[in-house]
Amino acid sequence: MKTFYIICLLLACQSIITGLSAQTVSGKLVDEKNEPMPYANVVLLSLPDSAFVSGTISGDDGTFSLSATAQPQIVRISSIGYTTIYRPVNPADMGIIRLTADTHQLGEVTVKADLPKMRLKGDAMVTTVAGSVLEKSGTGNDLLDKIPGISAEEGAVNVFGRGTAEVYINGRKVRSSSELEQLSSDNVKSVEVVRNPGARYDASVKAVVRILTKKAQGEGFGFDNRLVTRNRRTYGWTIYDQFNFNYRKNGFDLSGTLFGGKLRGGNNQQIVIDTYLDKLWQQKMDATYAKTKRSNIEGTLAMSYQFNEKHSMGIRYNIDRYMSTHEDWRYLTQVLCDNQPYENSSSQMIIHNPSTTHNLNYYYNGQAGNWNIDFNADGLWSPTKEIQNTTEIINEHNENHINTLNENNNTLYAAKLVLSHPLWQGNLSFGGEYSHTKRTNLYLNPEGILANDDSEIKEGAASMFADYTHSFGNVSIQAGIRYEHVGFDYYEKGKHIDVQSRKFDNIFPSLNINFPIGKTQVQLSYAGDITRPSYDNLRNSTYYANRYTYQTGNPFLTPTMTQNILLAASYQWLNVSVGYSRVKDDMIQISENYSEENPTISLMKVVNTESYDRMTASLTVAPTIGLWKPQFTAELYKQWFSIETHNGIKSLNNPVGTFVWRNNFSLLAGILLDINAVYTTCGHNQNIYLQKDACNVSLALYKAFFNNRLSMQLQANNLLETDDADALIYSGIRAMSDYITQFRQVTLTLRYKFNAAKNKYKGTGAGQSQKNRI
Repeated sequence: MKTFYIICLLLACQSIITGLSAQTVSGKLVDEKNEPMPYANVVLLSLPDSAFVSGTISGDDGTFSLSATAQPQIVRISSIGYTTIYRPVNPADMGIIRLTADTHQLGEVTVKADLPKMRLKGDAMVTTVAGSVLEKSGTGNDLLDKIPGISAEEGAVNVFGRGTAEVYINGRKVRSSSELEQLSSDNVKSVEVVRNPGARYDASVKAVVRILTKKAQGEGFGFDNRLVTRNRRTYGWTIYDQFNFNYRKNGFDLSGTLFGGKLRGGNNQQIVIDTYLDKLWQQKMDATYAKTKRSNIEGTLAMSYQFNEKHSMGIRYNIDRYMSTHEDWRYLTQVLCDNQPYENSSSQMIIHNPSTTHNLNYYYNGQAGNWNIDFNADGLWSPTKEIQNTTEIINEHNENHINTLNENNNTLYAAKLVLSHPLWQGNLSFGGEYSHTKRTNLYLNPEGILANDDSEIKEGAASMFADYTHSFGNVSIQAGIRYEHVGFDYYEKGKHIDVQSRKFDNIFPSLNINFPIGKTQVQLSYAGDITRPSYDNLRNSTYYANRYTYQTGNPFLTPTMTQNILLAASYQWLNVSVGYSRVKDDMIQISENYSEENPTISLMKVVNTESYDRMTASLTVAPTIGLWKPQFTAELYKQWFSIETHNGIKSLNNPVGTFVWRNNFSLLAGILLDINAVYTTCGHNQNIYLQKDACNVSLALYKAFFNNRLSMQLQANNLLETDDADALIYSGIRAMSDYITQFRQVTLTLRYKFNAAKNKYKGTGAGQSQKNRI
């Protein structure tokens, strides 16, 4: 303490001598490996009493800024696990500041015990992974599935009440589900969940998951290999292998991934469809055989170079190809007319849908004075083809053959620029993004049952945003605004169709306030978002489902607009949240008469709904009791939604409850045991009624060998086979009951690591919302 006062006195003398005037103090924090240090505490203290003046946290890139006044002041920089640093406010540009590990602090077990597992920080709910049992979850995908409020299955990451989330690893946008599979949970420092993303993100983004990894290992060559084999009853074995390598020397970094596998799936399904046309037509369909087989190969190569602490650039290429794709769907159908037997049929649908996707990204990250620069340019090329052959045998005699060909070609070019600069004791970020998309669609039906289609969509999307963050003592405020312009032109056989070509202009404000009430951290946020119709939903062609049902898109669809408010609070191992949303022009499928000439055929069409409200609430409790680490989460979804049916307006307002109970046990010999259960109740979600409660009980065993170089994980999902899906879907003059039987699934994962190091590629990508629509 005496040393501290001496330092304060010397710094005070220096400040008085230099006659400091009001100025902006800024710098960039890095660790011992020169990696950016995000979320470190930076506090401005007055001298000589060390009273708090203002404070902030460093950004994702390690930068910070504060406004100093004329009185003598110093800056204190601290982060858990690192030695605290004191710096004078003169010079104002502190440049690069390197934090070093505090070996004494890191050696204390109590430091980890004091770290809250969940806490509100900035715009996110932060879950600490390092030093917790979550480190042994397995892959990044397995880890996310254990984070409160997140469900993750085979790369599809969803946040409760918000839907599909964009995922970032150290600020870089995840482009492929295999990236989460190749990430090991023991390399993760923390996971941040943002339910109301600010203006920096595309307005179509409903939620963001940010993964921060630990410090990268040293230089040289490293690799890891992961072999996964999975069996699901009746569907056979899925097997794939993933090889990742990384070479790092000085500022140069080369990394790559090679993935290959044979994937098996299917769907044991019973469907009952009631359609109210000229009469009541009922189809009872039983899937006697429903299997999918796919062979997939994917490769990624990325190169980056860090010239110095302020400048880096890189390029990344990814190819993802599905070959030998084969879907075989066989149904027995009983048709009733006004509850009387009408006909019996058997059908087989064979689908081949090979596809190839190319992704190219270039990025530059730099710093010029107090300006931070983040530039990304992206290209995407994705040709797809679907060949469908359907054979229908009616009453064992009449045989129909329907063949269709659907070819799509997608092209995207996009660029994004983000600039940030310290301003008025806070930080201002602003930038813009532009993307150009072209999609061609060719649909052919040789039998002439359905009309052919030769259409094209060209779309340009431009956006601008500004985002400002400021701290007032313990209160942090983030405010932003985003403008988006989208215009698309629709063509049929090369001819521009004016009535189906439209333009949209939208403004999206956002606000996030984070403040303490005693020892409880509270977050209040607001954001608007948009869901643009997929290009498939905008199609004008009619697809064949069966002889009683056709499907089409709707070029006149308008985007869905949602206004969201979220209130969350966190105290030690307890977290609660309540959210409210107003939804306008949601998109659902409805059924209507296909034509007067064919009164037995219904047409499924995508339309916009009336506006409605919905609310969410969640509670998470995660204490530690000796070797037992339980985590209990209760989630409630409630909507006020109505739909037109054959009997008039029907209200779909029953709530849905989800209860998650996770249990982790540390056993002898370093074995970790997970026993988890997820229970979902009946209720309504949009135009769907969940008719049956579902329960999924899972188990996992994890063991590492040879100083964590080799690990083995055995997982069993849906052990009791009580996770069946039973849904009643309302869609205009049609109601469909869909029952899917879910079988037990067993997965074995072997992973070997040799000097594995995380690559330093920092590209964040551009045109992400357009890629998702493609």
